[in-house]
Amino acid sequence: MHCALAVLFSLALCGQDDAIAARYRNHRELTYYVDEAGKQQPIDSRAAWQRRRAHVLAGMQAAMGKLPSRENLPPLDVQVLETVQGKGFTRLKISFVAEAGDRVPAHLFLPDAAKAKPAPAMLALHQTTSIGKDEPAGLGGLKNLHYGLELAERGYVVLAPDYPSFGDYKYDFKAGDYVSGTMKGIFNHMRCVDLLQSRKEVDPERIGVIGHSLGGHNAMFVAAFDERLKAIVSSCGWTPFHDYYDGKIAGWTSDRYMPRLRDVYGLDPDRVPFDFYEIVASFAPRGFFSNSPVADSNFAVAGIKKGIAAARPIYELYGHPERLQVRYPECGHDFPPEVRQEAYQFVDSILQAR
Repeated sequence: MHCALAVLFSLALCGQDDAIAARYRNHRELTYYVDEAGKQQPIDSRAAWQRRRAHVLAGMQAAMGKLPSRENLPPLDVQVLETVQGKGFTRLKISFVAEAGDRVPAHLFLPDAAKAKPAPAMLALHQTTSIGKDEPAGLGGLKNLHYGLELAERGYVVLAPDYPSFGDYKYDFKAGDYVSGTMKGIFNHMRCVDLLQSRKEVDPERIGVIGHSLGGHNAMFVAAFDERLKAIVSSCGWTPFHDYYDGKIAGWTSDRYMPRLRDVYGLDPDRVPFDFYEIVASFAPRGFFSNSPVADSNFAVAGIKKGIAAARPIYELYGHPERLQVRYPECGHDFPPEVRQEAYQFVDSILQAR
């Protein structure tokens, strides 16, 4: 397609997303969808919820930019840079192709047992830290955030990538073609799932994602778009926009996140075309576990309680309310050991790992 025509086509698609998103003013209300005639229709079936779920993804893309096409993707071209033998696993330092001209650095853990029988796998996403992927891999940072290493020790294949601009991943957000860093992250993380599914050590039907803070909401964002992810764990990763610093959402608008929340929606939570109520509900009936400390200064627990309550009827619609779990530990912005163990047990139950 000619470049100018491609731009016009992309703008037209974004316009469709904006038009769909404009049908919804209260993103907490998940009991209806709005049809093409602008009428509210009750969500009284799974098919009806799927209509609303498609509108949720449209709202996300109105703010984040379109998810790029996943047709004609280039080969992953995995390059192994370092091999380290651990206790019960091998850790590979790798890079792989996300898209033309762009390679993602990552750590890949391969459990010894996976040589004989394909294992479940987890995508482990890091928080805002200069060392990026090294923290979940247990190579630095906070011990409570070494969940990639801990899951590998439990027998999971684990892929821990750098988010653009962290760790070894040099990335210029302004030079890229993405409306938001968030959508670039979603695309990259879907490529991570591609990589996991390509490995003979991985059972392609048993893949999940875990992350803390930056990694916590990126786990949620990619899982909304990628239903191959069957178990989702978000630690200190979310609260509805009105509850994020009392509605002061400027923190979401850097190049690494979603500048359109400032440039198009004027930092007004009422105008943002999606919210976390909908994202949590979009996971149903897949497993979602949220670690939401009561003293987390970033993500207010009061909003999380509202978000869980709004999403629960959708999980009930699918007959799996037990797959929506949240813990409220008495701590700040942290992922304490006892909650991590509960999260791992939850992932085990969803992915039937043990």
